[in-house]
Amino acid sequence: MKKGAARAAVVLAALVLAVGVPLAVAPWYGWGAKPGREASFVVRKGDSLAAVAGRLREAGLIRSAGQFRLFARLLGDAAPVQAGRYRLRAGQGWGSILETLQEGRVERFSVTIPEGWPSVLVADRLRAIPDLTGSITVPDEGSVLPDTYDYEPGEPRAAVLKRMQAAMDKALAELWAKRSPRAVVKTPAEAVILASIVEKETGKASERQTIAGVYSNRLRIGMKLDADPTVIYPITQGRPLGRRIRRSELQRDTGWNTYVKPGLPKGPIANPGRDSLAAVLDPAPTEALFFVADGSGGHVFANTLAEHNANTARWFALRRQRGEM
Repeated sequence: MKKGAARAAVVLAALVLAVGVPLAVAPWYGWGAKPGREASFVVRKGDSLAAVAGRLREAGLIRSAGQFRLFARLLGDAAPVQAGRYRLRAGQGWGSILETLQEGRVERFSVTIPEGWPSVLVADRLRAIPDLTGSITVPDEGSVLPDTYDYEPGEPRAAVLKRMQAAMDKALAELWAKRSPRAVVKTPAEAVILASIVEKETGKASERQTIAGVYSNRLRIGMKLDADPTVIYPITQGRPLGRRIRRSELQRDTGWNTYVKPGLPKGPIANPGRDSLAAVLDPAPTEALFFVADGSGGHVFANTLAEHNANTARWFALRRQRGEM
């Protein structure tokens, strides 16, 4: 509370006590109030304090609009209330309510897009938010930067999606400008494609650069990437497959399947996060050409096929022990 407001509080309290009146300022500080229900409250642009006080009373957040305005003049700050949507609570001190509205501490609405989500799931999430309006089509794969985004109730879904895509454009431009000489991708579009594969191959942040290094080595020597997620993508558009990959699917040339021919697939298989983009633009200086799961959520890497075959045998033995094969 400001010093002037504190002095006014002392004066008002002294006056009401001097005439034997109960401490009327209790609502301002929330003294003795029981926590009540929460409610969403909207301050419209240009609203006066009187208009806001009346609607606070109608919403059951204060018990008297007149007392609220009186206390606001005596104990509050003269700053205007800010337009926006707020989360307020019945029983909250009236002074706290006024400060919240004057400082613009609006209710935050946000949507999170996890790293590695395909665009069909991004569209699904935006369509499922009832506070957003309008329709959207599934965005281009790899065009959205996974992150948490704020939105305003009533905002068009297309506008929120546009911010997500603008964030990807910005992040990619920044990272591309700082790319390492070890990066093998020739364009930002190729960076997104390779980063989407890295994103789907590991959920372990510490491995991203090494996996990016393995795939960079393979691309450099013309070796097939042999990435399982590139087989799955054209089947489900990025949704979970729910079963093992069939041999016929490994042999099918879909344009994405990296088991069929060397090089990058024809497009991204997901929306990669900033860290995966950074990994392919600055891959680890490794000689590894192979990796396989180690049973703990990570991978074990190998420089030669013989080492890789031994690592794979250990992984299969562990899976049989677990009853997974």
